[in-house]
Amino acid sequence: MTADAAIQTTREQVAALHAELVRYGLVVWTGGNISGRVPGEDLFVIKPSGVEYDELAADNMILCDLDGNVVPGTLGSERAPSSDTAAHAYVYRNMSHVGGVVHTHSDYAAAWAARGEAIPCVLTAMADEFGGEIPVGPFAIIGDDSIGRGIVETLDGHRSRAVLMQNHGVFTIGKDARDAVKAAVMTEDVARTVHFSRQLGEPIPIPQEKIDALFDRYQNVYGQKPQGAL
Repeated sequence: MTADAAIQTTREQVAALHAELVRYGLVVWTGGNISGRVPGEDLFVIKPSGVEYDELAADNMILCDLDGNVVPGTLGSERAPSSDTAAHAYVYRNMSHVGGVVHTHSDYAAAWAARGEAIPCVLTAMADEFGGEIPVGPFAIIGDDSIGRGIVETLDGHRSRAVLMQNHGVFTIGKDARDAVKAAVMTEDVARTVHFSRQLGEPIPIPQEKIDALFDRYQNVYGQKPQGAL
């Protein structure tokens, strides 16, 4: 695939995925954002700042380099990129395996973030998807790469693909943008369920060896085999 084709495909994917944030109730108004790394290039595509979700399209996604600079002369370059662009860029520079980043202020997960409290691994769905608790990252101000540094410091070496940035909201990472969106959806789902559980009493923790076994099964066995696999 040529660089131009890879950029266009990423634009289309990232633009379309924003509808999933609305579909699952993870955002309100113009808050939240998705970015996707352009395969084979030191570039990523991100949502423009302050644009309503109904107006998002491939040609108004913004192309940035890994320092977070808008690539001049490209589609959407006349617009300002998301206010979280520096954070996304920092993640891409420092986590080469990450192909997508998502940010939301989804209700239940953001409530945990407001408390500065990790979501404990008390559900098999959490063990499957996150391999343990969903950790809390430090308080950081929007506008520079402080949030990105907090994301990387918290998730580096951690199995979770989600972090609750204290007093802010959720950031998730994935092998691509779609994978990061899935992690955001699952973060809100378990944040809600664990909150409900705590209204009834103290949730029962899952032993670490069971978490490890569940995570391994889900990551390596669950789902359909690739076409043509034995």
